[in-house]
Amino acid sequence: MSAPSTNPVTPKDVADQMIETIAQWVDKEVIPNASELEHGDEFPEAMFQQMCEFGLFGATIPEQYGGLGLDVTTYARIIEELSRGWMSLSGILNTHKIGATMIGRYGTEEQRQTYLPRMVDGSYRAAFSLSEPDSGSDAGALRCKATQDGDEWIINGTKMWVTNGERAHLVMLLARTPDDRVTCFIVEKEPGDRFEGIATSKKIHKLGYKGLETVEMSYVDHRVPHTQMLGGDEGMGNGLRYALSALELGRINIASRAVGVGQAAFDSAMKYAQERETFGKPIFQHQAIQFKLAEMATKLQAARLMTYDAAARYDRGERIDLEAGMAKLFASEACFEICTDALRIHGGNGYTQEYDVERYFRDSPLMIIGEGTSEVQKMVIARKLLERNPID
Repeated sequence: MSAPSTNPVTPKDVADQMIETIAQWVDKEVIPNASELEHGDEFPEAMFQQMCEFGLFGATIPEQYGGLGLDVTTYARIIEELSRGWMSLSGILNTHKIGATMIGRYGTEEQRQTYLPRMVDGSYRAAFSLSEPDSGSDAGALRCKATQDGDEWIINGTKMWVTNGERAHLVMLLARTPDDRVTCFIVEKEPGDRFEGIATSKKIHKLGYKGLETVEMSYVDHRVPHTQMLGGDEGMGNGLRYALSALELGRINIASRAVGVGQAAFDSAMKYAQERETFGKPIFQHQAIQFKLAEMATKLQAARLMTYDAAARYDRGERIDLEAGMAKLFASEACFEICTDALRIHGGNGYTQEYDVERYFRDSPLMIIGEGTSEVQKMVIARKLLERNPID
């Protein structure tokens, strides 16, 4: 009889077990049901509840506040697996994580103690609100205003593209204060389309990324206590800096989504290429198809490695504005190309709802646009390259 193993369980072992559990759930419960829910634009309540049970909403929240305290590399792998099943599931998490990151990194200790423990189980969810109808990539041009009235701030303005805006309990809201600086406020609300000076539009209907709401939110004389200014008095005028810093995590999320969707599209194409026959043999045996699949696999591997590299640097506490931008740029463009080629490999069948590849094709453009377009990423990358490579 052999002696029991004395090797201790490492954090990596725990992470690997969690990823394996999520992957099995994705294969068994998500993939078979995603297209039906997606075409009905139906919120996946049962899947959401399972994500809560997994502890995903508190995945990166520190253990001292009740979260799992997972590193960002593990979080990236989780997002990849969820997106392999249905990209919209990762969207339910992303804005929540951005909110938790902003509070955890820049909030006062009182704000951290107040909100983070409530955010770990998914029952108290966050949304992130920066974009406006006339202010998307040009974040510095936002018009939403916050005017001080004693120990309160009065918010007026309209916000656009708010994911999870209707179901959220708090909104990380960026607004312009009278000194013409941008400040972040923690706006509490009840789920629904109307709450004390906050009105939520009907869902914006989208090409893909369905099953969760994307809405317009209007603020009319909505009052927020001064204590809800993120970071307290030190937060005055620092909202845009706080948001852009937190979006580094958001860009890792988008890159991870792109890897997950790209993997799903590649898997579908590989399977179809071995099953579909033309001219008396599987289409995989045609060199044209082999070349496509070889290029798809290479792009996918490169995107995954770049994403994991950015996440690992984040975990080491390094500045990753350059690396996150590069990962998001490359992975999102690679995903779009992989999904396009997967659809072409499926031929006419790829254009039907019978095959999931049409969903991957419709979802893939979001990664090129979300958390900063590819063109914005190139501008960010160029600026950071100049900073890191000055002429002596």
